[in-house]
Amino acid sequence: MFKKILIANRGEIALRIICACKELGVRTVAIYSEADRNSLHVRFADEAICIGPPRPSDSYLKIPAVISAAEISNVEAIHPGYGLLSENANFAEVCEMSHIKFIGPPPEVTRLMGEKEKARQTMKAAGVPILPGSEGVIGSEGEAIEWARSTGFPVIVKASAGGGGRGMRVIRSEAELPALFAQAQTEAAAAFGNGNLYMEKFIERPRHIEFQVLADSYGRVISLGERECSIQRRHQKIIEESPSVKVTPELRRRIGEKLVSSLQNIGYVNAGTVEFLMDEDDSLHFIEMNTRIQVEHPVTEMVTDTDLVKSQILIAAGERLENIPPSRVEHRGHAIECRINAEHPEKFTPSAGKITTFNIPGGTGVRVDTAMYAEGVVPPYYDSLIAKLIAHGRDRNEAISRMQRALDMFIVEGIYTNIPLQRRIMVDPEFRAGEIDTKFLERFFARAAQAA
Repeated sequence: MFKKILIANRGEIALRIICACKELGVRTVAIYSEADRNSLHVRFADEAICIGPPRPSDSYLKIPAVISAAEISNVEAIHPGYGLLSENANFAEVCEMSHIKFIGPPPEVTRLMGEKEKARQTMKAAGVPILPGSEGVIGSEGEAIEWARSTGFPVIVKASAGGGGRGMRVIRSEAELPALFAQAQTEAAAAFGNGNLYMEKFIERPRHIEFQVLADSYGRVISLGERECSIQRRHQKIIEESPSVKVTPELRRRIGEKLVSSLQNIGYVNAGTVEFLMDEDDSLHFIEMNTRIQVEHPVTEMVTDTDLVKSQILIAAGERLENIPPSRVEHRGHAIECRINAEHPEKFTPSAGKITTFNIPGGTGVRVDTAMYAEGVVPPYYDSLIAKLIAHGRDRNEAISRMQRALDMFIVEGIYTNIPLQRRIMVDPEFRAGEIDTKFLERFFARAAQAA
């Protein structure tokens, strides 16, 4: 086992990794920007090193600064968390060259699965269902028009190297294709330094379903089932749950087996998430893979009794999956996660500033992952996520009831949060019935406007 790990992240995920390390008896080194000097991940780590000014490009994303901190503190491994450098294959390679273990998949696998079109072809070869899409990068507007004509509108263009909705446009007619294709190309180049695009058939009202996997260094891969992540705003998830009400045990088993086979073939190691769209016929279609831990990993932890972050560390240290609890994956009950964001619940504008009151709910079946506290400051430089509220119950109805109770007891003052929005969603008839898809919020706000 490692003696000391550097955490190349901030906020709640950094604190989550510190908790896992403490249980494993591993010392931790936190890195922080000048804006995060008083953050809890700095307080609870065994050591902490400031690596630069507030902006991520000047601190958390600055690879030489991160590696220097690791070398100065004499760590054996780096955990990247999610976001920031977590899917940066170049960073993973630099870790290797510096004789520091990167807690994640090998760089070449990260690079393979990060190229979305290559990832599609990899999954297709293993029999994983994929959406009809281009065989490679669409190089020109003319090629895009030709492909869209052959497939039929609507289609969607996506950044080959990207994520988070950037470099993505839905195109519903040939007339609007030139402008939207150019916009997506420009946005992708600005966001990822790569303007390559590929195209897929567009599903109007899909569900967003993702499968959690773990793989060790000895060729064993396991699937821990799925999460439903359909409630999104501008491609950013707001609520996640496990299991999905639409995934049958047979579909879960069949997709899980195909994922195990495909990931064994490419030598995948550590945690990963494979994302699908479910169409109106309840068929799943692969869209991409995230080669890291996900924000919403707690719902899988709650229904499988698995500590995914500890598993990541144990796998990186050379442990076999059969020796990491639980040895057999069993699903129990239902879990829901609400992302608590520092933003106006209706205008969706960011809300940075000092938190004057911060009351965290508790009780049976309730978990809160956060690095915030009363008198803590939400900086304007980072993602708006300040906490994850997770509720677990024997079934979906009990999980929803516990989430309602927990949201009512979660008090944050001094800034705006989206807690009022989350409360309203919990009582919405469509949500209660499990009738959700990626257009849920559009209908939700339309109903609210009509009722006003």
